[in-house]
Amino acid sequence: QVHMVESGGGLVQAGGSLGLSCAPATKYTIAWFRQAPGKEREFVAAVSWSGKVTTYTDSVKGRFTISRDNTNNTVHLQMDSLEPEDTAVYYCSSRTVFDGSVSRNPLDYDYWGQGTQVTVSS
Repeated sequence: QVHMVESGGGLVQAGGSLGLSCAPATKYTIAWFRQAPGKEREFVAAVSWSGKVTTYTDSVKGRFTISRDNTNNTVHLQMDSLEPEDTAVYYCSSRTVFDGSVSRNPLDYDYWGQGTQVTVSS
């Protein structure tokens, strides 16, 4: 069992930026999910082990950037132009199998962190 650890959450005004980090950067696809109060957990972004393949949910495209630093064993989610609708607990997760895909399905991810709160004020 691997415990993913997120860091970097906080409170920011709308239009501002935050960067989230996740460790360790396992040798599999890493993804960020988020869950707002009263809502289901939703996919945000994912990056392949090589870092060459990324995918985003439509609502964050052009605003969020996911990247990984395999040398320093971390994955980073840069969030710019934040909106109040981005307020949620953000979770880092890792797959444990390699099938060439960058999945958006939370059921495909086996290792999860405890989450970090991101709050965007209007």
